[in-house]
Amino acid sequence: MSDPFKRSFEPAPPAPAAGSITARARGAHRAPYLEGLNPEQREAVETLDGAVLVLAGAGTGKTRVLTTRIAHILSLGRARASEILSVTFTNKAAREMKTRIGAMVGEAVEGMPWLGTFHSIGAKILRRHAELVNLKPDFTILDVDDQIRLLKQLIAAENIDEKRWPARLLANQIDSWKNRGLSPDQVSAGEGATFANGRGRDLYAAYQARLKTLNAADFGDLLLETIRLFRQHPEVLRQYQTRFKYILVDEYQDTNVAQYLWLRLLAQRTSGTAAADLVLRDAALRAAPQDEAREEPASAISAPTPRPEEPAHSAGVSKDVAPLGPPKNICCVGDDDQSIYGWRGAEVDNILRFDHDFPGAKVIRLERNYRSTAHILGAASHLIAHNEGRLGKTLRSEGEAGERVVVSTAWDSEEEARAVGEEIEQLQRQGHRLDEIAILVRASFQMREFEDRFVTLGLPYRVIGGPRFYERAEIRDAMAYLRLVNQPADDLAFERIVNVPKRGLGDAALQNLHDLARARGVPLIEAARAMGTSEAVKPKPRAALRDLVAAFDRWRAQRDTLPHNELAEIVLDESGYTEMWQKDRSADAAGRLENLKELVRSMEEFENLQGFLEHVALVMDTDRGEDHEAVSIMTLHAAKGLEFDTVFLPGWEEGLLPHQRSLDENGRAGLEEERRLAHVGITRARKNARISFVSNRRIHGSWTSSLPSRFLDELPEQHVEVREAKGGFGGYGNAYGSRFDTTAAFGSSYTTPGWRRAQKSRGGFEEDPHEYSQVEPDEPAGRMRDVGASRAPGGGTNGAFKPAAARPAPSFAASSASGTPPRRAPVTIEGELVARSTGAPSAFSRGDRVFHQKFGYGRVRAVDGNKLTIQFDKAGEKKVVDSFLNKA
Repeated sequence: MSDPFKRSFEPAPPAPAAGSITARARGAHRAPYLEGLNPEQREAVETLDGAVLVLAGAGTGKTRVLTTRIAHILSLGRARASEILSVTFTNKAAREMKTRIGAMVGEAVEGMPWLGTFHSIGAKILRRHAELVNLKPDFTILDVDDQIRLLKQLIAAENIDEKRWPARLLANQIDSWKNRGLSPDQVSAGEGATFANGRGRDLYAAYQARLKTLNAADFGDLLLETIRLFRQHPEVLRQYQTRFKYILVDEYQDTNVAQYLWLRLLAQRTSGTAAADLVLRDAALRAAPQDEAREEPASAISAPTPRPEEPAHSAGVSKDVAPLGPPKNICCVGDDDQSIYGWRGAEVDNILRFDHDFPGAKVIRLERNYRSTAHILGAASHLIAHNEGRLGKTLRSEGEAGERVVVSTAWDSEEEARAVGEEIEQLQRQGHRLDEIAILVRASFQMREFEDRFVTLGLPYRVIGGPRFYERAEIRDAMAYLRLVNQPADDLAFERIVNVPKRGLGDAALQNLHDLARARGVPLIEAARAMGTSEAVKPKPRAALRDLVAAFDRWRAQRDTLPHNELAEIVLDESGYTEMWQKDRSADAAGRLENLKELVRSMEEFENLQGFLEHVALVMDTDRGEDHEAVSIMTLHAAKGLEFDTVFLPGWEEGLLPHQRSLDENGRAGLEEERRLAHVGITRARKNARISFVSNRRIHGSWTSSLPSRFLDELPEQHVEVREAKGGFGGYGNAYGSRFDTTAAFGSSYTTPGWRRAQKSRGGFEEDPHEYSQVEPDEPAGRMRDVGASRAPGGGTNGAFKPAAARPAPSFAASSASGTPPRRAPVTIEGELVARSTGAPSAFSRGDRVFHQKFGYGRVRAVDGNKLTIQFDKAGEKKVVDSFLNKA
């Protein structure tokens, strides 16, 4: 039987040589697809020889350049459609490219079998040469569920505790190794020790061997096995190097090490085992963890030993390797300022090193933005310029200046959501389409506040890139527990959580439970009560059901004596549900825990559990209206590639953006990726960008003073307008404005110039190096202080200020004229002087139990005049003026 691979490589007529009669004749005809390109775009399209890097900023026409370049190659006859390798990251992008090319050159695009994603093309190559990597051409590609099922079998066979070392954690670790191009014998001993006390590498090897037995490959193998194929069979690599006359890559900044290896091997003109090994050695050293930079990867690569005179490679970045000949015609399109997927293996260093990997490469910058206004681009460009790891470019607008980027603040996330909702309503009244409005958040738990607010307002919305907050699996599970506490006959809720987390109840036990409930005509929980005392049931499921029923009885008894939000915490903790996610080491476990904390926090504003459950039922019943206009809510990561007329960017606070986890795990590299994420958020806006932050955020059940994001002070003044936040607060309504309009940062130690400018324009702060404020005693002189904090009637605190319009103008004018800082008289509410800072002896003593409306209960640890140091039960240690406190 003939070899299908050989049939696919039938001799093709030679492409016309540059300058030949054919080439000149083809070039002489009019190319309408080139019309409308700006000079930089046209240069990127017409530079066809050698290595080219197109640095395409947001909204600069990247996709148009890529598709027009392919059309130009086909139109000039420089290569046949089957001789062009064009790689994208998504099937949607591949289909869009094919459609655009077809519109330019017609049916020729139908002959492009090598236009697709990295993994689809890798699968096609593997199927052609499956026997060379110990597979058969009809091998199965496992999905994640099958992968985890197989790993569970291997873990059980090794007598490893799967609860302590879950299969999903091992799957994530193996995927990470494959993204870095590491086969089992290339994984270092240190990395292998991270799972099951040093058995991770052996399990990886056993997993790969089992895949071969099953004639299967997982997603990562589609590239890893292709790399192995190219290395071990250089004649195959040469065939593809000869086959592909042009290579084009989209979104190059998002490539991981394995994708980089795959591309770089194909992009060299010469090969052979030694040449391939040099490429692999270079990338393997880049893939090594920083703390193992000098530990040589295991010798599956078999890289040549460096000569004595060669300097050692530094961590993560190697020195020049031996040349493999001039590179092929490769064009990579990307934007180093939009590399935001480092958490899933993307290496921004791939694009930063392009001229090193392909000496003599031409770099073309596309800086003309056709999407956003000049003010938006000015703010984004100034922000991203603070990154050191970038090639550098400055976006400029071809349109009008537009509105400045607006920065505002709110007291807390509830008021932030209220202000955004009111502005969207106002925009809607002005004829703004809801489809052209987006809210981009850093973390998914932020969505809940906006979803609740939009349901209250009747504003249609959709969540992009994931389920709505109350539709998330962990939220549905938690709600099922709470529904069952509230209503014992809720069989649907019981079915959902009876074995979540795992309680050792098999299918047979659950079937018996259902049979008994139907036979007796009782709810499932009553059937479980009966089975929990029946000797006919095996001991393990009997004990599990007995404990579960007892737990619900206990929680139901506490329902009338405990606040419902505290009860929810107890239920999630005692059921083991919170612990289940704490032990889960998958990438999304931390986000799920944040969502659970946000759920508990959201319950506080409701009178009781029943009211909260009714609210959620109304939210869930809201028509999603996918075919109607709706505001889009999504994370910043999900927003890449999208654009809207108006974009709201809430939550610009330290610890949220930049995210603390990213800073802790990756240091400066993490900070720079967070800054790129902020840049991406701003550049999603065509006409209006609205940035906001809050002064107080509820974290882990406790109120915490939020520090404005450092990125705010990296925005340029000339492109930014600081605006006073609007909106009501809680039950006070909007008739008189919010009690927390022009909010101060309660207990904030943030004193950067931009923060001072923002507060000065809002009239909420004044400088006084001597006045006491609720921060650490060693704060620098001249920091901002709250001189207008007030206590609400009944002991509640109000760390806000009256709007500028409500303050007496003469006193401000007089103080400004005299050159002294503006001062206000003490604030009074109903005739009572509050927020005093006189230094008079406090009525509180050390050891007194006190209550603060935002921080809750605590105990006095130290007294200094009227300044108290309080150890709060949940908020930790705070320094508070005594007028903010009540005796508990």
